[in-house]
Amino acid sequence: QVQLVQSGGGLVQAGGSLRLSCAASGPMFSTYTMGWFRQVPGKEREFVALNSGRRSTTYYADSVKGRFTISRDNAKNTVYLQMNSLKPEDTAVYYCAADQTGGENWFFGDYNYWGQGTQVTVSS
Repeated sequence: QVQLVQSGGGLVQAGGSLRLSCAASGPMFSTYTMGWFRQVPGKEREFVALNSGRRSTTYYADSVKGRFTISRDNAKNTVYLQMNSLKPEDTAVYYCAADQTGGENWFFGDYNYWGQGTQVTVSS
């Protein structure tokens, strides 16, 4: 069983920055694929970024490429999402997720475990 606890988020003006953190339990964290997703009411959960621990690869949705950075600290069992140049359309609830298979999956259904979600609101 993996538990994910998120922190960070909040309200920021357009052009500002925020950093989200997600602390994971479990001794095999370094092998997990960690993903970030976001969701607005009435829409499906949307892929934002992933970091594959097994393959040391990262991927980003086109909408955030060049503005967001996913990183991980295996010593702290934590994954981060640094969000810069935020736009009002980035407003959503953000979720971290863990995939124990270590795949490079963009579909939220491929992830086994989820954080509690954190609200990010970008004002114009």
